[in-house]
Amino acid sequence: MSQWVHFPSAGEFQYTTTSLKKAWAQLHAGDCEPLPKASGPLQAWVHFHNGAFEAAVNVGLEAGGSGINAANKATCLYANHLEPCDQKRLSLYREAADRAQMLQQQDPENANAWYLEAHALGRYSQGVSVGLALAEGLGSRVRKALDTTLKLTPHHADAHLALAAFHAEVIHKVGVLIGGLTYGAKKDAGHKHYRSAMALNPHSAATLIEYANGLVMLDGEHRRPEALALLQQAAALTPLDAAQRLEVNLATLELAA
Repeated sequence: MSQWVHFPSAGEFQYTTTSLKKAWAQLHAGDCEPLPKASGPLQAWVHFHNGAFEAAVNVGLEAGGSGINAANKATCLYANHLEPCDQKRLSLYREAADRAQMLQQQDPENANAWYLEAHALGRYSQGVSVGLALAEGLGSRVRKALDTTLKLTPHHADAHLALAAFHAEVIHKVGVLIGGLTYGAKKDAGHKHYRSAMALNPHSAATLIEYANGLVMLDGEHRRPEALALLQQAAALTPLDAAQRLEVNLATLELAA
């Protein structure tokens, strides 16, 4: 594995296994990841929440189980926010998606094995262009993984958010008619899943940012004032871990732009 860029706010978060257990429910309100019982996967999540993303991957893959989810989530977060090389970023997303698919085969009831495949492929699709990804058939793979996630865990806020983004991005790229007929993308479904994500995890910067972008993609520029208000809410949040710090920073950058 080549050198990874360090988390820029290293030391801001210093979770231990003990303190992470106490904060677990709040930190995982979005993905509903169960608290690991084994020490290896739990340590991988400690690294993730503290911003040691490369360590989270290494420890998580060695530990297996929930540790693989930690590794995949760390990979996607790092690739999205910190990796400067476009080709490496895309490669990291595909690696995470492939590992998630392997975990599904080992543990088909693991909701986040399905969600993280969809999340990784969704990020990959954004990187290569949504239109090209749809032509490659990745849209159906993302949709299947998200539908499975929600069958296993109906209150999975991040899966609702990702499914909303699927509807929004397809419609934004190919239009309402083709999006609906070819890919099953619907404006009403997009709004419904955004509302579900907001209801389930309203204090998440990621949720607020994605909803802000989705409003404009689904409805056009007249929703821009509402989108800016959502970004302002996200930028004003106090982050509880490294992932939230990166999302709050992103909201601040989007407002500045």
